[in-house]
Amino acid sequence: MSPNIPKTNQKRVVIIGAGFGGLKLAQALKLNDDFQVVLIDRNNYHQFQPLFYQVATAGLESSAISFPLRLAFHHYKNVHVRIAEVSKIVSESNYIETSLGVIEYDYLVLGIGADTNFFGQKNIQAKALPMKSVSEAIALRNRLLENFEKALVADSLEEQQALLSVVVVGGGPTGVEVSGTLAEMKRMVLPKDYPELDFNLMQVYIVESGAELLGPMSVNAQLKSKEYLEQLGVQVMLNTRVTDFDGKFVSLSNGTQLKADNLVWAAGVKANFIEGLQTEVLGRGGRLKVNRQNQVEGYSNIFAIGDVALMSEAAFPNGHPQLAQPAIQQGKLLAENLRNLLRGNPLKDFTYNDLGSMATVGRNLAVVDLPFWHFQGFFAWLTWMFVHLMSIVGVKNRLLIFINWVWNYVTYDQSLRLIIKPKKNVEDSLVEVKI
Repeated sequence: MSPNIPKTNQKRVVIIGAGFGGLKLAQALKLNDDFQVVLIDRNNYHQFQPLFYQVATAGLESSAISFPLRLAFHHYKNVHVRIAEVSKIVSESNYIETSLGVIEYDYLVLGIGADTNFFGQKNIQAKALPMKSVSEAIALRNRLLENFEKALVADSLEEQQALLSVVVVGGGPTGVEVSGTLAEMKRMVLPKDYPELDFNLMQVYIVESGAELLGPMSVNAQLKSKEYLEQLGVQVMLNTRVTDFDGKFVSLSNGTQLKADNLVWAAGVKANFIEGLQTEVLGRGGRLKVNRQNQVEGYSNIFAIGDVALMSEAAFPNGHPQLAQPAIQQGKLLAENLRNLLRGNPLKDFTYNDLGSMATVGRNLAVVDLPFWHFQGFFAWLTWMFVHLMSIVGVKNRLLIFINWVWNYVTYDQSLRLIIKPKKNVEDSLVEVKI
């Protein structure tokens, strides 16, 4: 098998990962005839991570937050998209090993992002529900909806309560948004779908090891988010860690056990890694140490951007937040610096322009921290919706999401509560029958 990429006189920039940073870099170079861009990802689409939770809670269909990579580069002959797994970097010979074969590079850019960090807890890793990809968000939606169906035919109220209840681990934006949405579904949506069930049995917990929710945000945002969640009926548990989960009981550091079949893990991330780089370049959280031009330490032609990059600057001595904006800004500047490298010009240092943070808790409830203004409530909720809508790739996707949001707001309902599972093969079915 061959990657079938034509050899030209252009400098080849190989970008691994089509997240926010990798996509922005490829888009910034697509009109530059000095470069041949090879964009590699295991999926053939870009995923809008901030709205994974809406797919998981049946608010949006997965296609609305996914954008085909090839569509983004129609008519740009110097951009080549390849769907592949990358297994190794051979830096001394300037090539990478992939599931499609060897791909050579002049410049290599790692935008491989981060994955869920279970902190070595094997039981939790095996049984909890992470949410770091579209497929994981769909799996979470399937699990929740399947358990609601099982609750209908459960033999006891205790079993029903366990099937309905959800424990969300992690008090960051994802954890807050998931728990708030589930609490709203419990009040407004699920009783209409399942009138035979008593949803007073359903408990939604959010467990955070720190002393507050939304740790990096302002004190007002932290206090308001907790207040909003409690208004929605979420049980907020601070200064508490989840120590184990056996599929039926969630064990906490204070000795408490919560009876719940659903554990949503949004507690931490660790950077992805590709074999071949020196271990000395690994920093906190598995991130790659880079200089202010995003060059990986010890390598002149290998760069890292976004979640996987650990860059220190005065305002961010421990690295930038693992959010979309640092990745987008780094991708944009790296495109300019690659042009500077080609022309022999000095490279520019990266300085993060913090545009602010925000999180939505529920209908008409959100918190927003801008550099010049902190505010909460209905206007913050509108701001959150506008910013996320404008950040989505593709006009069609924006329109679909806008229609879904308006429909949900007017009807107090979502229309995407679908259990979609892959078809089992014949061998699996035979095994089930024999058992």
